[in-house]
Amino acid sequence: MNDNYSYQIGKKIYDLSARTHVMGVLNITPDSFSDGGKYMELGAAVTRAKEMESEGADFIDVGGISTRPGAEEVSPEEELKRVIPVVKALNSEVAVPVSIDTYRARVADEALSNGALIVNDISAFNFDKEMAAAVAKHNATAIAMHIKGTPRDMQKDPQYNDLMAELLQYFENAAWQANVAGIKQVIFDPGIGFGKTVEHNLKILKHLQDLKRLDTPIMIGVSRKSLIGKLLDTEDVYDRLEGTIALNTVGILNGAHIIRVHDVKEGVRTARILDAYNKVE
Repeated sequence: MNDNYSYQIGKKIYDLSARTHVMGVLNITPDSFSDGGKYMELGAAVTRAKEMESEGADFIDVGGISTRPGAEEVSPEEELKRVIPVVKALNSEVAVPVSIDTYRARVADEALSNGALIVNDISAFNFDKEMAAAVAKHNATAIAMHIKGTPRDMQKDPQYNDLMAELLQYFENAAWQANVAGIKQVIFDPGIGFGKTVEHNLKILKHLQDLKRLDTPIMIGVSRKSLIGKLLDTEDVYDRLEGTIALNTVGILNGAHIIRVHDVKEGVRTARILDAYNKVE
């Protein structure tokens, strides 16, 4: 199995196995569970992106639709109106690669045409059958996430017969779709909180090494999520930093290559400590 994941993203080679990389979250939405409404104004979004870059973010993930549990869809036109000006601006304002967080091929295509280099699809090419082709057309990198159901219904009693086996089967199918379309670089995300109970989420983190057989880099996104709120008995999303750090620590120790976070400085510092620890024989 390959332990060396060198991905060319834009003009730069990223060795995702050399250290833990950090993706910063930039929500251009009024209703995301965290930061909703904070960066709707272009200037505020660019300022935050620059701040994340200065804090050590390797990638910046721009999203225009909330995918929190129970979230309603917005029109493709509204999504484009939110994200494309930000993607365009970041193309000249920051040096780190921009990712577009969308499950719509049309939005992905437009964002990639305007400088984005990564597509982060919560549905792993399943919500829009044109998505894989759109990513391949631009020779972009795809992040394919596991979700059970849709954001609207995913948390209504999710059940699995064999959680890790079902995740592996799902990702094998995503890898096949990517290969058929001609996508050369894929990253898998087990989808913490997307159609999973607290116990499911903890089990995924505990058994993250099971996904190593996919021979693909793994990204995790635990930042400020409701499972932390439930474990710590806090509804305040800004009161979940210690929980985020703890779960990212578990994920990195168990093989995550990328952590997706809202608090970039703290995420980068967490990764730096764990990377030093992992290098000791």
